Amino acid sequence: MHTTAIMTIRPVRADDVTDILALAAKTGSGLTTLPADETLLKARIDRSLRTWRGSADKAEQGYLFVLEDSVQQRVVGVSAIEVAVGLQEPWYNFRVGTLVHASRALNVYNAVPTLYLSNDHTGQSELCTLFLDPDYRQGTNGQLLIKARLMFMAAFRQRFGRRVVAEMRGFSDDAGYSPFWANLGQRFFSIDFAHADHLSISGNKAFIAELMPKHPLYVDLLAAEARDVIGVVHPQTEPAKATLESEGLRYQGYIDIFDGGPTLEAEIDDIRTLRESRVISVASVSSASVKDDETLPWLLLANDDYNDYRVVVAKARVSEAGAELEPRIAQALNLNCGQSARMATLFAREKTV
Repeated sequence: MHTTAIMTIRPVRADDVTDILALAAKTGSGLTTLPADETLLKARIDRSLRTWRGSADKAEQGYLFVLEDSVQQRVVGVSAIEVAVGLQEPWYNFRVGTLVHASRALNVYNAVPTLYLSNDHTGQSELCTLFLDPDYRQGTNGQLLIKARLMFMAAFRQRFGRRVVAEMRGFSDDAGYSPFWANLGQRFFSIDFAHADHLSISGNKAFIAELMPKHPLYVDLLAAEARDVIGVVHPQTEPAKATLESEGLRYQGYIDIFDGGPTLEAEIDDIRTLRESRVISVASVSSASVKDDETLPWLLLANDDYNDYRVVVAKARVSEAGAELEPRIAQALNLNCGQSARMATLFAREKTV
């Protein structure tokens, strides 16, 4: 790692496919939206490019962002937004519910947890496809990768739904074994976890509706190892879950049908970064370094340029007149004095003027 690198979020480009393919090879099992398959990745990139060009129907619109190391000139992370899930093909999950079995004569009252196949999130916007190269999991890189999407949604609020969801990667071990899938999904589909993942990300989701039972599934009939991971995230996903929870997203009782990972959700206008971000003027570009000034908060700074979008994390002096940016930060954002930038504190509870 080079300490002088500027880590910048930008829209994906067609020539990023090689770097993204290398990232996908590092994800392990369970990250279904980033397959190590060049054909599928090219299709995903093309769909994103058509979304930015305005030539994609709402049902297929999705934005794919990359995190680029300015020194290495290499993509080291990805994150994405789906505009409206479930409009083109069903978007399934399980709703964790309760059935009551009671007998007054026997003085028995049992509240039994159940799983219902659901399409309740149809039409909502989704935060997805989050992955950061393990070599870059330090500093503010993870926070930037997650929250840059929220800055984009704040700038272009009209393009997204009223509610936002985020499916968290469920628990699996180092060998890729998913206790939830092994004790539930595999019983109905008779295929392994990796094969089911591949079918799902390839757009072949009809098998879910065809094979998954429509009646409630009793959680207590699952093996203990499966019950114990309902709503539990993969260890590598814990930081992302904590970050989204700090933004106001919460688990509301929906889980992934493959690995049992929790779905977090919130009203879009209640999300902290969207609610608190504001547009300021670039008052000056100064060579005076501020990165070591402990009195200044870390900021998310974005240029709000739809087609050439940029977000960085940096410190900046902010006054009523606007922000004073270092030259390398202004350059990374493609901003000059007098232009506007969007600003939000990187962490909750920090303040600017």
